[in-house]
Amino acid sequence: MDLRGRGALVTGGSGSLGGAISVALAEAGCDIAVGYVGNRDGADDTVRAVEKLGRKACRVQVDQTDPAAIEPAVQRAARELGRLDVLVNNAGWNIGIPFTDLDKLTTEIWERIFHTNVRGPFQLARAAAVRMRAQGAGRIVNIASVAGVKPTGSSIAYAASKAALIHLTRCLAVALAPAITVNCVAPGLVEGTRMAQRIPPEVVDRVLREAVLQRAADAGDIANQVVTFCRADSITGQVVVIDAGVHFH
Repeated sequence: MDLRGRGALVTGGSGSLGGAISVALAEAGCDIAVGYVGNRDGADDTVRAVEKLGRKACRVQVDQTDPAAIEPAVQRAARELGRLDVLVNNAGWNIGIPFTDLDKLTTEIWERIFHTNVRGPFQLARAAAVRMRAQGAGRIVNIASVAGVKPTGSSIAYAASKAALIHLTRCLAVALAPAITVNCVAPGLVEGTRMAQRIPPEVVDRVLREAVLQRAADAGDIANQVVTFCRADSITGQVVVIDAGVHFH
């Protein structure tokens, strides 16, 4: 799909990874709706970065834990941009709880993680798909985690939610074909993000030791893979791990 003149909603666009994805899509020709919850300053920074590239940009506030907030957010993104061709489900939530500390993983934490990381992306995809189908094509890219591939990450709930998001990707790829492709990027540790700051230090140390490239994952590489998925016409239901070579050996 030619991305020039397309409209893209990037949830979690106020953060460093979401900002990188937004800028990469803007460089490819997209206008960007920057999704955010409370970090308005970060969203404004991303909007300015997109506008510097000569593309249209707007802020869209959406709390993915609130089912009633999803449809209005998608409506606003489509209205502000004039169309909606791309959805990047980048927003997520985690909290650092060692796997062995089961008592600290409360029902409330479990539900918040799953509402944000699984139910929210499903609702956003369902709402966005209506606009995409009406236009004849669309692209959805979910941002999962290597924690969804192997039992690692900030908590059991986070790992389980990302595993669910990966399988949701495959299921939506079937449900929305042939007009809409649905793919997934599963990043490893991306240093400097708020998500990384919630990962237990011992997990961070282990990841950096085990990476064959002896580094963390790169936000620019993740953003470029999102663009590649959006451009591709014959790739759907796929998951690409970007983690500096931790989980293939």
